[in-house]
Amino acid sequence: MTTPTRIAVVDDQEVIRAGFGTLLGTQPDFVVAGTAADGSEAVRLCRDQALDVVLMDVRMPVLDGIEATRRIVTDSGPTAGPRILMLTTFDLDEHVYDALAAGASGFLLKDVTAERLFDAVRVIASGGGLLAPTVTRRLIAEFARRRPAGDPAVSLGHLTPREIEVLRLIAGGLSKPEIATRLVVSDETVKTHVSRLLGKLGARDRTQAVIAAYESGLVVPGASHDR
Repeated sequence: MTTPTRIAVVDDQEVIRAGFGTLLGTQPDFVVAGTAADGSEAVRLCRDQALDVVLMDVRMPVLDGIEATRRIVTDSGPTAGPRILMLTTFDLDEHVYDALAAGASGFLLKDVTAERLFDAVRVIASGGGLLAPTVTRRLIAEFARRRPAGDPAVSLGHLTPREIEVLRLIAGGLSKPEIATRLVVSDETVKTHVSRLLGKLGARDRTQAVIAAYESGLVVPGASHDR
């Protein structure tokens, strides 16, 4: 029997915590293990509970979702601990970049449909990243604006040429089947490459790998990327 995905819902509005918790509880493969009303409570909850996914509001009192995410990732390490799925009212939230840089795996709008919510949690739990196209464009724009000149923040010298090629395609938005088709290899081979490059980068998912691709200079914001 498959182990259920353990989830926490973090939001300062009780109606949202209850609503998301009730929806998630309808799924046989989900367990809502706890809720929190602010980022500080979320950090404590993640220390006390074995969680797989945390739905985290961006704006909260006491400690906001970005700083809470940063502390949770620091506590658990870059490749362990729960995946963080940020909740926001707007898909162009001004804090997108900061949240992803802190270690979040993706964003989800609060007015999401039930099925989209379920799919998002399953994607995040399986190690995937979740970025809507508008969020991706925002992220790239922020990289272009914030990235300082000089030496890259991340080195890819420890990746093989094939792993670098796969990373470039991931950053271009291609799925595993699309990468397999592009490279004329099997899906399983792509999965192996992705797993190895994530391990070498210390990245917990594809979203964090994309950030590494930009910070290393492998992908240049604003440049044209052949798909």
